[in-house]
Amino acid sequence: MHPHIGQIAALATAFCWTVTGVTYQIAGRKIGSVNVNMIRMVIALVLLSSYSFFAYGSFLPTSASLHNIVWLSLSGLVGFVIGDLCLFQAYVLIGARISMLVMTLSSPIAAIFGWLIMGETMSPLSLVGMALTLGGIALVILERPTAEEEGASRIGLKYPTKGLLLALGGAFGQGFGLVLSKYGIGNFNPIQGTQIRAIAALVGFTIFFFAIRQWGIFFKSLNRPKVISVVAIGSIFGPFLGVSLSLFAVQHATTGVASTIMSIMPIIIIPVSVVMFKEKVTVKEIIGAVIAIAGVALFFL
Repeated sequence: MHPHIGQIAALATAFCWTVTGVTYQIAGRKIGSVNVNMIRMVIALVLLSSYSFFAYGSFLPTSASLHNIVWLSLSGLVGFVIGDLCLFQAYVLIGARISMLVMTLSSPIAAIFGWLIMGETMSPLSLVGMALTLGGIALVILERPTAEEEGASRIGLKYPTKGLLLALGGAFGQGFGLVLSKYGIGNFNPIQGTQIRAIAALVGFTIFFFAIRQWGIFFKSLNRPKVISVVAIGSIFGPFLGVSLSLFAVQHATTGVASTIMSIMPIIIIPVSVVMFKEKVTVKEIIGAVIAIAGVALFFL
């Protein structure tokens, strides 16, 4: 096996999640982020179960230990349900590019929980890296008022507060969920590990839909075949390929290294945002994204 297979898998994960972010931003603005979450989880579970059947002879991960089931299920609830409910709504409110930039905080969050739960080493440079990451994000999301806004405070948020807080919730879900995944996966198959996470998430979403009485709106959203096809693309690259690759990455590299490489999404998505969404990306925003990712890298030196 290639000596850097974990890092390669993490890089592939970053590309997969970039595709996912773009497709879910498009779909979420048409049928709502909550509905997108449920649809993509059903599609992902069908893909994962089909793969499991043809590759291992069973639709369900029957070889999983109790340890695998408990901790991967918790990971699915934290990452897929809590984290992605926040993240997908952030896509709708502030777009995938800014959401992914805030999501770079998932790497320091993963490192902190990796240190607390599994005793993984944290570099003395970690605080500097954290400061750089926060500084890079601040450079993008903060702005000075214009001359016409004399009564405004000196510095304000360039994007809606609710969207930024939701993206931060997504970062927490992904970072903490990744650590729970690593603790739960051990040497277990990453595809079947993702399947356990997806099953737990589907149960979580089902309970959530009953709680908010979402089923009527959800079934109406299924009458949009073009949008469903966009969600299907995101599901292939997200909870099927992307998440499976992320589990494979943390099996073969430290949580910090894998998270750092996965965090380059804000750079990858910039040309996509310009071409597809006609977003105006300033030099300051590009510099901020680079600084944030440099901070993540420094965090794990």
